[in-house]
Amino acid sequence: KDTSVRWRDAASCCVVLASGGYPGSYQTGYPIEGLTQAAALDNVYVFHAGTRVQEERLVTSGGRVLGVTARAQTLAQAVALSYQGAGCIRFQDAHMRTDIGKKNL
Repeated sequence: KDTSVRWRDAASCCVVLASGGYPGSYQTGYPIEGLTQAAALDNVYVFHAGTRVQEERLVTSGGRVLGVTARAQTLAQAVALSYQGAGCIRFQDAHMRTDIGKKNL
């Protein structure tokens, strides 16, 4: 099947929200909050990795819990927007690197 690809003249950045202790031992089952606020930001996309629904609530279920990706005109803007989106999301023992994209700025 033919697939077409469209390139955009933009930059993107993805910040992973991980469970505290990852990649070693970590706990799961913590409620996740703030997804609606993060997804409401223009050009911010939240990708689920280690999540599940438990008793009608979204909870953590893995080491790499969510990927918060942003698209913007420049890398600096994409990095800032991705961290803004990640900052909306909360769960117990959440951890994220704070140097993503900084090397190339």
